[in-house]
Amino acid sequence: MSSIPTAVIAALTLVVGFAVADLTGVRALGGVVLVAGVAWCVVRARSAGWWRVAAVVLVGAVCFAFSHPLGGVIGAWPAVVIAALVLGVATFALVDRPAQPARVA
Repeated sequence: MSSIPTAVIAALTLVVGFAVADLTGVRALGGVVLVAGVAWCVVRARSAGWWRVAAVVLVGAVCFAFSHPLGGVIGAWPAVVIAALVLGVATFALVDRPAQPARVA
């Protein structure tokens, strides 16, 4: 499981959480999936530093929130996919991307 980037898990958390809520009709169950996914990603990414992990959680919350009004415009599933892609890219940039060596000028 460690070979799967945290970005993939973060993005899938939004998609699977929505799918569970949509298929079961129980929004709280989708919320449980979201909370579990966030907790897993936080534990996994903790070595990146607390501010990076906090930034990813904040981006995830913003993506989740903005997917709701966006869903009214383009549809629920496309909005969730866009939110998941944005979260995945942000997570990769903040916690998964290999550290770049410092350049000496």
